[in-house]
Amino acid sequence: METEDYPRTLREFEERFGTEEACRDYLFRLRWPDGFVCPRCGAQRGWGGTRGRIICGTCRYQASVTAGTIFADTHKPLWLWFRAMWYVTSQKTGGSAIGLQRVLGLGSYPTAWTWLHKLRRAMVRPGRDRLCGEIEVDETFVGGTEEAVHGRETETKALVVIAVEKRGRHGFGRARMCRIPDASGEVLLSFIERSIEPGSVVCTDGWKGYNGVQGRGYQHKGTVLRGRGRDAALESLPRVHRIAGLIKRWLQGTHQGRVAPAHLDYYLDEYTFRFNRRTSASRGKLFYRLVQQAGQIQPVPYRRIVGGVPARPQPQPVGVGGVN
Repeated sequence: METEDYPRTLREFEERFGTEEACRDYLFRLRWPDGFVCPRCGAQRGWGGTRGRIICGTCRYQASVTAGTIFADTHKPLWLWFRAMWYVTSQKTGGSAIGLQRVLGLGSYPTAWTWLHKLRRAMVRPGRDRLCGEIEVDETFVGGTEEAVHGRETETKALVVIAVEKRGRHGFGRARMCRIPDASGEVLLSFIERSIEPGSVVCTDGWKGYNGVQGRGYQHKGTVLRGRGRDAALESLPRVHRIAGLIKRWLQGTHQGRVAPAHLDYYLDEYTFRFNRRTSASRGKLFYRLVQQAGQIQPVPYRRIVGGVPARPQPQPVGVGGVN
């Protein structure tokens, strides 16, 4: 398969992925671009078996192109999953569970909701690289309006930290964001180390939680904003505040603000996936990336998704270059 082979239009998508076999073949080539590798013994030879299985030529293990991916043990055909991924990636603001249910004719809302959450877990590329250059970092609260609370106090909102690369005078690079339990130095510095390449310039406000940034191998530009008002904050960290406003409007618009704190990280992952690919000439490229990454993510059972699992594990900070 040539590099980044993907459909550019809905018509091309329908022509290419009209059968289960075509979808399996595409996923196979994205999972094993250099040829089949046995998941059990690592051998690089095999042949086709019944029911779409691949038989290892060394240990005779019967592998499946969907085993070990988010599609594992699904009772729905792969071509329906492909249409779900096209629906999700072809819309600029994404789609809701009820929208996916209606478009695909899924039997229940919980099925559509679960599918979207599985796809969101595939929107973080394993081994993605860290941000670099000059990066703005700040926190924001996500949630409804609260009364009688001050500063970083909150009763119902979720605290989210955002990092975004500066590009030129007003431009944006890539972004990272995640929910955090508090704005302590330990938490903020841990996020910075996971998300930003050492040696980069980290721009923050004067919050004491950022005092140790320079000691972690970064250059630090801190701006004290106390008493200077909202306009000063917007002026000193404009990119972070712009993204904070966009993510809040996206959650309120596409998802009507009904995002449980336990699942917020995965919605942030989806927004990051879209934001970092906002300049793609074709929405089909987002589809290609999502299928590719879905083949690298381990299965996520429904009970784990709804069972109040901890926040998603942080990806390793080093690896092959990428945009997510």
